Amino acid sequence: MTTVDEPATDPLFAPADSLLRFATAGAVDDGKSTLIGRLLHDSRSLLADQLEQLELASKERGDEQLDLAMLTDGLRAEREQGITIDVAHRYFETARRAFIIADTPGHAQYTRNMVTGASTADLAIVLVDARNGLTEQSRRHAVLAGLLRVPQLVLAVNKMDLVGHDESVFRGITEEFAAFTERLRLRSVTPIPISALNGDNVVHRSAAMPWYEGPSLLEHLETVEVADEGSTADFRLPVQYAIRAPERDYRGYAGQIAGGSIAPGEEVLHLPSGMRTRVTAVDTADGELERGRAPQSVTLRLADDIDVGRGDVLCAPDRPATAAEELTASVCWMSPRSELAAGARLVLKHTTRSVKAEVTEVRERLDVTTLERGPADRLGLNDIGEIGLRLARPVFCDPYAANRFTGGAVLIDESTHATVGAVLITEAR
Repeated sequence: MTTVDEPATDPLFAPADSLLRFATAGAVDDGKSTLIGRLLHDSRSLLADQLEQLELASKERGDEQLDLAMLTDGLRAEREQGITIDVAHRYFETARRAFIIADTPGHAQYTRNMVTGASTADLAIVLVDARNGLTEQSRRHAVLAGLLRVPQLVLAVNKMDLVGHDESVFRGITEEFAAFTERLRLRSVTPIPISALNGDNVVHRSAAMPWYEGPSLLEHLETVEVADEGSTADFRLPVQYAIRAPERDYRGYAGQIAGGSIAPGEEVLHLPSGMRTRVTAVDTADGELERGRAPQSVTLRLADDIDVGRGDVLCAPDRPATAAEELTASVCWMSPRSELAAGARLVLKHTTRSVKAEVTEVRERLDVTTLERGPADRLGLNDIGEIGLRLARPVFCDPYAANRFTGGAVLIDESTHATVGAVLITEAR
């Protein structure tokens, strides 16, 4: 086993089928941190000194058993309050797969952190306390997973030990969740009854629930198919930096491939100029590649001398990105200081380009409890709605449904430089 602190490989460039990025979400006290701790503990992904420290800290708190939540609740404020207030990322590895976990907060005011954690996830785990059933936060997190197009979702019904491992409780929650998410267009939902505290159906299947015949949570995580959506999308490379070394007659354009793949000899289109050229080499720190694929970071050398700079995009010439100055988008508003309304002036950060933007209208707000969309003229903290944006300069984008990277952006308050909105582009023109 590879430990949390010593990954054997770089997870960012692991093959798609060997790496799973997943996020946990749910209401406060549903057991997200305990679940992650249980996964790490029972899969033997902890160093001896980590385990000793955990045992000592648990004894100091007067706990009769290990407080596994402390493995992820690393901030002092979290430990004192018993809540998670930040996104805690952890890496671990089993013989079958590597994992990157994002443990996100449960409080409603930290919905923005859930957006951050789930935006790059291949799978989301929504925890539900078996005693309480679905809450508004459970529904909110399911809605966000749907909006963010997270490919796989697990409904983990936790604390089954506190309801006597009753199958009817589990079935009732899964049926209610299925009815609620029917309109979210979630691609795959897998319900699993668990007890994170006792370890039932987390790493090992539990004899306490013989009526459940499905996999444990870890078995599911190890075997679930991860669609390599990035490599099948149209080629996109937002340019982050132009590298010039005149003494070596070297000129290359560096960035992270946001979609598709590219190889020497293939043609690319440069935006905003509209000029076409061919790639002569795909460079990395470890040498040249025969083909670069999303989400690798590469440097492309081009056959022609084109003025390429940060914020430009190299893309597939037959299916280019849209150069858009007006956007229609879904937004999750994250500012506790102000509401979002028509006329607001912000900065849109899209891939490697930042442009000034004006909100032309707030069209509607989504009720996360009923999934009904109603007219609105402003959005408050954690509201989700649809808005129109007018940009001072074009961005080179795709609908979020086609590419999560080039279809996503954030809104920034110019005065505070705080991120105040997560943007999912639905229409660009």
